[in-house]
Amino acid sequence: MQPSFNQKFLYPELTRVEENGKRFYIDSKGNPVPSVTTILDAVSDKTGIKRWEQRVGKKAAEEIKQESTDIGTMVHAAIEQYLLGNAWEYFSDDANGLLARGITERFIEVGLTKINEVWGLEAGLLLDDWYAGTADCIALYNDKPAIIDFKTAKKLKRKDWIEGYFLQGAAYANAHNVMFKTDIEEIVILMVDRDLLFKEFHIKKDEFAYYTKTWKTKLLEFFNHHREQK
Repeated sequence: MQPSFNQKFLYPELTRVEENGKRFYIDSKGNPVPSVTTILDAVSDKTGIKRWEQRVGKKAAEEIKQESTDIGTMVHAAIEQYLLGNAWEYFSDDANGLLARGITERFIEVGLTKINEVWGLEAGLLLDDWYAGTADCIALYNDKPAIIDFKTAKKLKRKDWIEGYFLQGAAYANAHNVMFKTDIEEIVILMVDRDLLFKEFHIKKDEFAYYTKTWKTKLLEFFNHHREQK
């Protein structure tokens, strides 16, 4: 059943800027604050990614990343239009477009069925002096408020491989709770791979507290390092 759309909150339009190739947003005081992805990228262990790039070669790695980005962008745009109740079947006329269509259809068939009411899509979230970002979807999921992210993958990932997704969700949930006095304590990652296999990762109250604590630790780590570099 098509979920309803209810714009309960007025999400800010974020102004994006670049600093040393990293994504920042302008807060309400006119100052740049880092994006959630910039923070997590700065404090994450990139050993595995570097090994993979060395193994496949820099050119091949860039091509693989671009292909994944192109497919993911099409899928996200289609899901957003579907949840808004608009026509969504607009894809490029090539292999990536065909794959993006199949992935989107799989999301609609099994991945979006527990979304009851959508509050925001590509919703801007901002905490002055701290950070900002754009959440894929903020909605009632099984009648509980949640931060929802839609992920495409070459192969389904294990839960212990995607801690960054949960930390990102915790960052968005905590910003939303501060901004709008809500009590979001659930993160939902919905994933479809290129074999059209679907997986749901659902973080609830106890785990949410853990990821919130971990996110705040990484946030302070980022700012402490950022101050040292000034």
